Amino acid sequence: MIRQPIVTIMGHVDHGKTSILDTIRGSGVAAREAGGITQAIGASIIPLSTIKKVCGALLETVGITLTIPGLLFIDTPGHAAFTNLRKRGGNLADIAILVVDIMDGLKPQTLESIEVLKSYKTPFVIVANKIDTIQGWTEKDGPLLAKINGQDPAVLARFETKLYELIGAIYELGLQAERFDRVSDYTSQIAVIPTSARTGAGIPELLMTLAGLAQRFLEKNLITSTDEPGKGTILEIKEQKGIGKVMDVIVYAGKIRRGDTIVVGTVGEPLVTKVKGLFEPGPLQEMREKAKFNTITEVHASTGVRILANDIEEAVAGMPVVVVKTALDEVKESIKAQVQDILIETSSSGISIKADSLGSLEALSVLLKQQNIPIRRATIGPITKKDIADAEVAAEKDVFDGVILGFNIPPARVVSESVKTLTNSVIYKLIEEYEKWKEQKRTEIQLAELDKITKPCKIKLLKGYVFRQNNPAIVGVEVLAGTLFANTPLMNKDGIQLTTMKGIQHDQKNIEKAEKGKQVAASLPNVTVGRQIHEEDILYSAISESEFRTYKEFKKYLEEEEKEILKEIAEIMRKENPVWGI
Repeated sequence: MIRQPIVTIMGHVDHGKTSILDTIRGSGVAAREAGGITQAIGASIIPLSTIKKVCGALLETVGITLTIPGLLFIDTPGHAAFTNLRKRGGNLADIAILVVDIMDGLKPQTLESIEVLKSYKTPFVIVANKIDTIQGWTEKDGPLLAKINGQDPAVLARFETKLYELIGAIYELGLQAERFDRVSDYTSQIAVIPTSARTGAGIPELLMTLAGLAQRFLEKNLITSTDEPGKGTILEIKEQKGIGKVMDVIVYAGKIRRGDTIVVGTVGEPLVTKVKGLFEPGPLQEMREKAKFNTITEVHASTGVRILANDIEEAVAGMPVVVVKTALDEVKESIKAQVQDILIETSSSGISIKADSLGSLEALSVLLKQQNIPIRRATIGPITKKDIADAEVAAEKDVFDGVILGFNIPPARVVSESVKTLTNSVIYKLIEEYEKWKEQKRTEIQLAELDKITKPCKIKLLKGYVFRQNNPAIVGVEVLAGTLFANTPLMNKDGIQLTTMKGIQHDQKNIEKAEKGKQVAASLPNVTVGRQIHEEDILYSAISESEFRTYKEFKKYLEEEEKEILKEIAEIMRKENPVWGI
């Protein structure tokens, strides 16, 4: 038999993912007399009869005869939920809808979604939503193309401009796209369906395109048997009042019955348990805590179901569930292999990542690796003391490894001076925050390096202010440029190091530094005024060649005045050595 294709919806925040799904459901509700719509597990099953009712004469116009039993929409939008939909060898979703606000175009989460879809090689269509927000747009009767062509010429021009701006942006990502009625080859071009979730415009064309594509290109993948053991993927683990832990599962093959022995994947050893209960929500109810559930005895692919079973504390979203019909050990080994496929690949160095589910973890992992950010450790759940301790050890080797990124989890309760924790429910914002922190940290480290080396300075020995000639010489000096620090080595205009600024006094008080323009008393050991140094001499801080190269490396942090002093010092030193500091 052929099962329903599994469809997921993805896209940027506020571009209309939920509205599109609500409108699809609404269309289904309006057509209840023709077969209705069943919702289960945060999934919406739109049967063939409803699709035919909603699409009407469109199917006849394009000559499509549908044989699929319907479409299964998974209403957990977002790429994290998408990556939770796992099965051996790839993603559970047969096809995806990428929703884009036609006025906004591609946004960060849209780009994330495209990258995730490309990584799984999942076919998708693009919904150019909110066409009703185009200036001057008016609602017309008839199918979508009639609504578009019936617009005022100026409005039609604005619509075409926005549509092809979107198609152009898609092309820049290395993908070919075209308006659905202009697609010449569905194997190489992505169909773009203009819609308005508010008015329902384009919804029949969307359902027709999805059903037609699924039937034409995916039919071999949709074959299943009610006699084969049930296979599914955990969408969510939750605590149900009065019952305990339950699993919301998408069943994509075979059937599951109450009393069946099942093997459930975990991060560790697979667990073996029995199905104590199967539940589906009542007609048109969402899978929420307050939904009324009906007890059922068996369930067939493709659909969603809530499973009650013992000892499922270690189960996590994204893990496989398989009914045991053959040797238990074989099923367990198969589950182990599947889990191995979906565990995050890590390296010996890098950051730690945490997430609320395997799918969330995987979505974060995919996008970090695309930006060449290495991952050392990847685990599910909140940030614990153990995570902090592990990151502290990593930070001792490399400060940039002492980072924990948390996606869809609460902020860390444990604080550590050497560990940076960042949490966010939007991946691109989380990565942005991490990159910003990394840049700030790098700047801190570089500035700390500059603090360790001799500061550029230029001073003049004042005439008539020799307080002592030697042992040590004490003279009045003026800071001409830069900042004079105590213990700064000093050289003359010939590049010969003469002495070290042992101490600085101002108004008879010892000070650590003197800025440009200040006149201070300076203590200079190992020199005698009138021999090595003279009144009105110009002295420079004696910058070593390695220090000069460090300044060159970090020159963006230097003041223009400091750059000028360094330039003068380099000119002095290159009189003897033309390649000094190069």
